[in-house]
Amino acid sequence: MVKSRRDRRLERLQKKSMLSFSESKKPESSTQSDISMKSKKKGNFFSRIYEDHYKKLVLIPMLLLLLSFVVIGFNIAETGDFMNKAVSLKGGITLTIPTITQEIDFKALESNLKSDLSKGDLSVRELSEFGVQKGVIIEASGVEEDELLASTKKAVGDFGDSYSLENLGPSLGASFFKQMMFAVILAFIFMGIVVFLYFKTFVPSVAVMLAAFSNIVIALAVTDLLGMKISAAGIAAFLMLIGYSVDTDILLTTRVLKRKEGTLMERIYGAMKTGLTMNITTIVAVTIALIVTNSDVIAQIMTIILIGLMADIVNTWIQNVAILRYYLEKKGIKE
Repeated sequence: MVKSRRDRRLERLQKKSMLSFSESKKPESSTQSDISMKSKKKGNFFSRIYEDHYKKLVLIPMLLLLLSFVVIGFNIAETGDFMNKAVSLKGGITLTIPTITQEIDFKALESNLKSDLSKGDLSVRELSEFGVQKGVIIEASGVEEDELLASTKKAVGDFGDSYSLENLGPSLGASFFKQMMFAVILAFIFMGIVVFLYFKTFVPSVAVMLAAFSNIVIALAVTDLLGMKISAAGIAAFLMLIGYSVDTDILLTTRVLKRKEGTLMERIYGAMKTGLTMNITTIVAVTIALIVTNSDVIAQIMTIILIGLMADIVNTWIQNVAILRYYLEKKGIKE
């Protein structure tokens, strides 16, 4: 059947009207998608702050580091040293008294000894096993053995010969402390050499070392605020903290510099997901150990590591990220 000229004209008009209708719908859908994308970006407040204001956020770790130096400076002014040393690091007397008949109130004992021997530096801690007291350990410096024994017997009663007494000379304690600090400094230097050899670039390598250094300084400042007396175990904890600090920073720097898939922020968020998982699982394990342990040595190690890991979250994912982003922008790499 042959279509008339009038029918063909009507078909052409219908096609034009349908095309104009579909074209008018396209801008509306694209406009709606643009609005949804803008609202999504606007709603993600923390991501927008983290991505757009990273240069301002870096003031947070810088301020923490500055305050840590202030705290350490006050400690030097008050005690003459940058950390509160235990007897094992500065020399003194360690008196261990076992629990024989009844538990010893070690807090009351410490208070009595400090009032009786005000010229000395004393601390008393409980020695327990599975929640049962086995004795008390008294650490004192600046007092004589006879004075300490007499004051202790006055506070808890006569305990006969059932005690052990160790005397560490000041020169031996100072020598031991120097050796421990030398080990920490040497470990830090070798860590820096390995980082430089791996990345072969100055700024990212310095960023990794700065983050580890900041973690140690912040942990030291917090222990000074807590009045914690650092023993040889505490120095070992600072050594462990170097390793815990560096692994997340190397993870971040490797993902950002050596991998090319995805945008810069996608690589940072990928590294953050893995790094924060590592940090949080370690923090949970350390916290549990801190709660259940009855050992002062383990408690000191776990406390230092816990403080350092919390500082590492700030120093890695704010400070180190900001340095790397600024470094790449200076090189003309923004994606």
